[in-house]
Formats: sequence, structure tokens, C-alpha cells
Amino acid sequence: MPNASPNLGQPNAPQMNSNAGIVRFAIFEFDVATSELRRNGILVRLQAQPAKVLAYLLAHTGGTVSREELHDAIWGTSTFVDFERGLNVCIAQIRSALGDESSAPHFIRTIPRKGYEFICPIQRAEPALPQTSPISAAAPRSRRFLISSFAAVLLIATIVASYLYARTRSHIVPTTVAVARFDNETGDPQLDHFSDTLTDDIVAQLTTNGPKNLRIIGNAAILRAPRQQRDLTRISSTLNAQFVILGQVQRIGSQTRILAHLIRLPDQSHVWVVRLDQPVDKPAALEDTASSEITAQFAAKLADPASLTALHRTVSR
Repeated sequence: MPNASPNLGQPNAPQMNSNAGIVRFAIFEFDVATSELRRNGILVRLQAQPAKVLAYLLAHTGGTVSREELHDAIWGTSTFVDFERGLNVCIAQIRSALGDESSAPHFIRTIPRKGYEFICPIQRAEPALPQTSPISAAAPRSRRFLISSFAAVLLIATIVASYLYARTRSHIVPTTVAVARFDNETGDPQLDHFSDTLTDDIVAQLTTNGPKNLRIIGNAAILRAPRQQRDLTRISSTLNAQFVILGQVQRIGSQTRILAHLIRLPDQSHVWVVRLDQPVDKPAALEDTASSEITAQFAAKLADPASLTALHRTVSR
């Protein structure tokens, strides 16, 4: 099926550039023009698609934005993708970047069966215009010569820097993440299929929506071994993996619980843990949200340079 790239400028899509500028809310500010999110002045990583969704929600505060409206505005009417899953991933990544929770939201409230509402008060500020001073036609030739020379040097420096950056990017070694089969610890064999499906969904979403420097492995036989036979040291050496994702499906009273662990290899230290609970009688609701929430939180951690820096320090010992 054709997969058209998102296009915010389609005729039927609502335009968002009418509110271009800086939007401030709580300790955050969002630059609509550059799609940059900052927390107390520090840049927070947010991928392009979630940034578009956040921009649209900020442009339509004070009311509910339907999922259909977001589909037309961000994905476009001619795009044929799994929109429901894509939007869930975007919302989960935005909430992760803002430190927000769906159960007790401070920024984005879910309106059941309708859409979303941005509930935090915002302030808008126009970006400062650059100061320009036209060069007088009567300026001395020496001044114009210096300006021309400076422009030429700046152009050459930009070309060299772009070349060096591209060369460096071409030598970046991808980070390998292995995803082991989630363990069904409930004793209910009917949840074996749920565990397998959840594992496959996380592999698919990390591959599609995760950072571009990731190499995801989820179909290796060593990753399908039962927990008692699972050897993380062997997974690290056999698959040359720097991270592994392990998961558990548990029954806690009247709740079904999912625990997902992001573990750095080979030292087997925990980087992050996601815990999700849902009533036993609502397994479908848990399956719909679990893979998106886990993927969003782990993708944010795997995109964090601190995680990779810690990895390189560990490997070099």
C-alpha cells in the first residue's frame, strides 16, 4: 500500500502556521517554527511526528481535538498507514517528554472516544526579529571587501563542516537492541498469545518509530528461549547486542500487570523499567496501550546520549 509522507500543507488539512512563534507552558517552551521543545531552557528530544502533534494541540487549546482532525492535519487524507497506532505512539512520546501521565494529566487529557485536549495554560510570544543594518551605497570599498571576504570564508567553513559531519555520520555504528519474548507468569495459557503479540508489536514499533541509529532484533531463536534458559551474556555475544528488552506479564489481584525492562549489555545493568496495570476484564485495552507506551519510553532512553555514553564507558573497561 502506498505510504505518503506527512504533509501539513494539503488543501483539506488545517494550517498551523497562524500561531507560529514561541509557546510557553509551565516550565516548557515550544518553538513552532523549529519544532524544538525546551525544559527550563534545555532542549528536550522530540521526534518530528510527535512534535507536529504537539504543535497542533497547542494551536487548538481550549477545546477537544478529535483523532480524525489530527489524522487529516498531521498524516493527511491521502496517507495509508496504521494511524491509530501511530497517533498512540506520538501521544505517548509527548507525555514522556513532558513527564506527563495519562491517569493524572497536567498537560494532555484524553477525551474517551473523542480525542485529546491540551489543558495547561499557555503564553504565546513572537520570535525576535534579527536586527539588520543595510550597507550604505556610499560605504568604503574596503568595508564591502571585508564583508564579501567574511561571507566567502563562512561559506567555505559551512561546506567543510557539512562534509565532516556527513563523513562522521557514515561511520556511526548502529546500536543493536534485542527484544526477548515476554514471559507469561500468570499461569493462564490464554495469555501466551497476548505475550507473543505484545513482543512483536514492540519490535515493529521500535523498528518503525524508534531512533534511526537502532538495529532491532526480535526473531532470533535465542530470544524465544524460556526465561530459565535465557542467557544474557550469550545474547550479548551472539547477537552483538548492546541492549536487551525483557518483559513479564503478571496477575496481581484483579489487575493484569506488564513489566518491561531495558537492560544494558554486557554489564546487565537496568536503564529503565515500565510498569502498566489494567483490570483483568480489560485485556484489549492493555494490549492497545502497552506496546505504544513501552516503545515511547524506551525510544526516548535509547535516543539519550547519556545511555550510549554509559555504554561506551562500560565496554571500554
